[in-house]
Amino acid sequence: MSIPPNPPLLSVSWSKLGEWVIGIPLRILGLILLAVVLRWVLHRVIDKVVHRAVEAPALAGKITKMHEPGEEIHASSRRSQRAQAIGSLFKSVVTGVLVAVFATMILDQLGINIAPIIASAGIVGLALGFGAQSLVRDYLSGIFMIIEDQYGVGDSIEVNNISGTVEAVTLRITRLRSLDGTVWYIPNGEILTVGNHSQNWARAVIDVGVGYNEDLNKVQRVLREVSHDLWVDEDFKGQIIEEPEVTGVEALAADAITVRVLVKTLPLKQWAIAREMRQRIKARLDYEGIEIPFPQRVIWHREEKDAAAREQKANA
Repeated sequence: MSIPPNPPLLSVSWSKLGEWVIGIPLRILGLILLAVVLRWVLHRVIDKVVHRAVEAPALAGKITKMHEPGEEIHASSRRSQRAQAIGSLFKSVVTGVLVAVFATMILDQLGINIAPIIASAGIVGLALGFGAQSLVRDYLSGIFMIIEDQYGVGDSIEVNNISGTVEAVTLRITRLRSLDGTVWYIPNGEILTVGNHSQNWARAVIDVGVGYNEDLNKVQRVLREVSHDLWVDEDFKGQIIEEPEVTGVEALAADAITVRVLVKTLPLKQWAIAREMRQRIKARLDYEGIEIPFPQRVIWHREEKDAAAREQKANA
């Protein structure tokens, strides 16, 4: 009686051992290499897109005529920061997706049933979604805020009745510093409306009150002359985009007639231009003898009134 050279049990054992020692490790190594290569390729694509966005003259819809080298440098830096932030976000998303997909495939190669894991991950994700709704909302709002370029570092904005300069922007919060130096930390999900004083151009609005006895034609002529002098002033060359406009009578108030002057300026220059305009208007109106009225109040003291009445009665 002869013994078979390769018993079936021994053959199966050697086959399984070879699969665990050689086959499965090689497949796992191949998946890891494929994931690394895909991540490198996708990151390179994102880097090239970001580089082209930084080198572009301006983003669509955001092209602004620059008059000063400093403004152009600021716009380029702003564009670079925004593109790099978006690129970093996309890189993180790509890495997370690749890790999740290839980790699942590796577990499947190890013979682990991934269906319960996927189901458990879905339940955990749902629980985290309900428990961290505000955090998810903050991040989603931050993503859309960066993509839409609503504001950036250095902008002067108004958010939730708070005005200030943006010092930092992350996917979760925005940090503002108000005029008095107070630092405000605002979650992006709490930002419903944003007013930005720093995009494209700004406008200085100067309301001038004159007396009812003044000649309005003369007043408007004087204001146009003052506005033109500021327009051609070399110290303000490039800060004012268009020649100032005197729109005319804006209001008939209780003690004055209000005449409005509009000056279109570069972003963040409107306040300095408005202060200069008010100073020049005040000096010119004084020179022309045009009255700038102010409220007056007459106060009667009861004792003086009673004394005057007694004196009149005594004289009578």
